[in-house]
Amino acid sequence: MMYFREIFSPNYHALINGLRIAKLSAIENKKNEMKNLSIITPVKDSLHTTKDTIKAVAKSTVSFPYKIYNDFSTKETTKYLDKHQESLNYTLVNLEDITNTPSPNYKLVLQIAQQEAIKNESGLLIIESDVMVKPDTIEQLFKHSKELDSCGMVASVTVDRDEKYNFPYNFVKESDPEIMETSKRLSFCCTLITLDYLKAFDFRELSDGKDWFDVYISKMSRKLGFKNYILRKHTVLHLPHSSRPWKQLKYDNPLKYYFLKFIKGRDKI
Repeated sequence: MMYFREIFSPNYHALINGLRIAKLSAIENKKNEMKNLSIITPVKDSLHTTKDTIKAVAKSTVSFPYKIYNDFSTKETTKYLDKHQESLNYTLVNLEDITNTPSPNYKLVLQIAQQEAIKNESGLLIIESDVMVKPDTIEQLFKHSKELDSCGMVASVTVDRDEKYNFPYNFVKESDPEIMETSKRLSFCCTLITLDYLKAFDFRELSDGKDWFDVYISKMSRKLGFKNYILRKHTVLHLPHSSRPWKQLKYDNPLKYYFLKFIKGRDKI
């Protein structure tokens, strides 16, 4: 009888209600926490890989605000990007509406994305248009960015279609830790920059004389006391230079590649 009196007492019901409220609050806090990420993909044509990149993000186990920055692509690419915003759950930003500077406009994209991320108290995940994430890639990057010590940047390792580590992470070995702290540069293939780092370094300080900034931003992360990590087990498919086909000349026709690089000032890192 004592047991029944206890479970029907006001104190008992107050305790149960308190536990329910605490549980609901924890669930709601978890939902709110999962909002703290912005995802971007800079696009310069390569429509065939761009389609796969966007569709892979749409299949993720978690959903975050996703923006495509269209850097003066052809009419065909622009038309596709505009048409599929709603069905594939992204927002399109056409850089031709913002600047007259010819592609590449990576610095401008980084600057805009940084300011929006800071405003929204979000980390920033860059997924390039020649990379295909797996359903849990974004969730794992976000999770580890919150848990790893002094994390400035965390990246998924890139692989080819045979799941072999490829450019730019050819140096990674199967014997390496599953979560690697690294002093090497992190490519922007699929890399998350934490909010703490975004607040510590203003991308408006990036050089006007460069086109690509992953090397510099990786070094600056460590210089400011952050740590950079690679997730070796959470791989993403990378089709190198598909988003910038002329860079394939580096392997197919090195003389022509270096002519374009030094005479025309392309590919400044």
